Amino acid sequence: MDIGMIGLGRMGANMAARLLRGGHRVVAFDLSADARRSAASQGMQAVESLEQLASALPAPRVVWLMVPSGAPTEETLKELAPRLQRGDVIVDGGNSNYHDSQRRAAQLAQAGLRFVDVGTSGGIWGLTEGYCLMAGGTEDDVARVKPALETLAPAKDRGWAHVGPVGAGHFVKMVHNGIEYGLMQAYAEGFELMHRKEEFALDLAAIAEIWRYGSVVRSWLLDLTAAALKENRTLAGIAAYVSDSGEGRWTVQEAVDLGCSLPVITLALQNRFRSRTESPFSDKLLAAMRNQFGGHPVKREG
Repeated sequence: MDIGMIGLGRMGANMAARLLRGGHRVVAFDLSADARRSAASQGMQAVESLEQLASALPAPRVVWLMVPSGAPTEETLKELAPRLQRGDVIVDGGNSNYHDSQRRAAQLAQAGLRFVDVGTSGGIWGLTEGYCLMAGGTEDDVARVKPALETLAPAKDRGWAHVGPVGAGHFVKMVHNGIEYGLMQAYAEGFELMHRKEEFALDLAAIAEIWRYGSVVRSWLLDLTAAALKENRTLAGIAAYVSDSGEGRWTVQEAVDLGCSLPVITLALQNRFRSRTESPFSDKLLAAMRNQFGGHPVKREG
């Protein structure tokens, strides 16, 4: 199968490499000349423009985007669409908002272009372990890209599925990432409690390793936690600052819109926000209020 890959960041490059190893012909494009040279060195056909990418692929084309969500994806599609022909399929494998995917599919359909949104999970391990893929689109369009999905997944019959119409792939991935927030927060809080219990001098790395086998809380996230603690038992040099890439916010907003209670995911998101604030104003105000009504002492800064 001939596949155009746009976006050769770490994940896009790894996906392109897995496709190549799976016997697919990959035509690769990235704004970075270094990324293009790396792709060429692996045996991909690296091109220097979207026009060259379209020319290098036989019709009907399959073009897979792995670029950041939002404006980068929007601009790439605006540049790409005029260079394609009716019946070509565009796959967005990034973390786009599902509303954007639905809108983009409708716009592209006016030019006869097909659209499949594929929620992609696997991170830096996907090259060797395979990716979890959640595809949204019509039956025919998903069938067109099925060979690529089977190659990228851990196995042909495992780790991927056609989950629904356009938008469903990115919606399911959004929920997936919301769940991820909650799982990560639960692990973090549990290990925080054990860290605070100084009288037991608990070996957190050893405990994480124990829990990896036979425990009901074992998971890949726990495997990664164990690896992190083994590498840096006190987490020295790591700031308590946790960013978010947007999917957690979208998940919580969707819950608000639907009147659906998601307390764990919502609190996990809020905790990430709090991790980025030094000396939160709200905590200062709490201290001031206690002083006002009860005369409790206030700890001064500096």
